Amino acid sequence: MNRLVLWNVDLTLVDVTIVAREAYADAFRMVTGRPLVKLAPAMGRPDSEIVFETLAVNGIAVEDHHLPKFLDALAVSFAAKRKRLTAEGRAMPGAKDALKAVSRLDGVIQSVLTGTIRSNAVHKLTAFKLDKAIDFEVGGYGEEVYPKATLLQVAQGRAKERYGGAFTSANTVLIGDSTRDVQAARIGGAAMIAVASGRSTAAELREAGADIVLPDLSNASEVVAAVARLTGR
Repeated sequence: MNRLVLWNVDLTLVDVTIVAREAYADAFRMVTGRPLVKLAPAMGRPDSEIVFETLAVNGIAVEDHHLPKFLDALAVSFAAKRKRLTAEGRAMPGAKDALKAVSRLDGVIQSVLTGTIRSNAVHKLTAFKLDKAIDFEVGGYGEEVYPKATLLQVAQGRAKERYGGAFTSANTVLIGDSTRDVQAARIGGAAMIAVASGRSTAAELREAGADIVLPDLSNASEVVAAVARLTGR
């Protein structure tokens, strides 16, 4: 039996907010020649969406070339700062043990469904040694200009192509911290384990329709039991 477990990255597995904000500021300056005044809030959105809004709120008339140039600059800027991640960021409580424990489930495939562009997602997880159980080839990333629900279906398609078998709401689970993650799971076709470790409260996550809400990932047995229950239907 195949099980596909897709993890959100920021505020679910890691918190590197300070470094990420600085990388955005540097990328904005590289692309526009101006200092960044206001960064659009993330709120579980992909980098591609944040870039468009950030340019707009800073008075930049968005043109077709802006997005690829900004994402390239963001990758360069973040890579230059990757050695600061462990000093100025953190792995979320229980993240490493939860990933390791879930990896022991029969037939499990673990990847990411994240608003972060792929290169930066790899840097974030590698810095905290959270990458060992992750198949990055299967994931959905912030440079792909799709809503997160569509990215979820893209990831399911990649998993099918790579591993065979069908991936549906019966054997796919998304683990994330925002109401947008919950909405993506409901629309895209996955069960949802929400962790109240980000900016959404447990009550908000339940109201959005999460199947299971956990306070964080600190109880690995609880995480594994939730994944097993939701992917074994």
